[in-house]
Amino acid sequence: MTVNPQAASRASQAPTGYQMKRRSPAAAWIGLPLITLGIYYFVWYAKIHRELGEFDPRYSGSSPAGAVCSQLFGGFTLGIWTLINIAGTAGRIANAQRAAGLTPSCGGGVAILLCFLFGTHVIYFQSNLNKITDAYREVPEGEPVQLRA
Repeated sequence: MTVNPQAASRASQAPTGYQMKRRSPAAAWIGLPLITLGIYYFVWYAKIHRELGEFDPRYSGSSPAGAVCSQLFGGFTLGIWTLINIAGTAGRIANAQRAAGLTPSCGGGVAILLCFLFGTHVIYFQSNLNKITDAYREVPEGEPVQLRA
């Protein structure tokens, strides 16, 4: 049996992504949106989707623009599009936690319930994203990281 050295090399290399930014959950939830009259929420939502895509490119998920549109225009579907996107975002965060070698702790059902509780799903999401950045504490934001799963 012949082993292809290139295939063996690719199999032994773990996938890589880029370190995300660590943010304050309280600032993302109330501080900056209050100062910017709510606009920062949409900026934050786009940023986390971009960062999730860069962290683990194996999971395509929704684009940052599509995610923001679901938040802006979800009312046209009586909020259903918005809720589906929030649950999907929780799934993407759970996948990123798995890729970082962590036990996934972000769930769509919890996120949907928290979005009705003064929008505290933002705190939930950012806290779970911070667990990922803490797993790669020594790596600065935007630098390559070796995914563990």
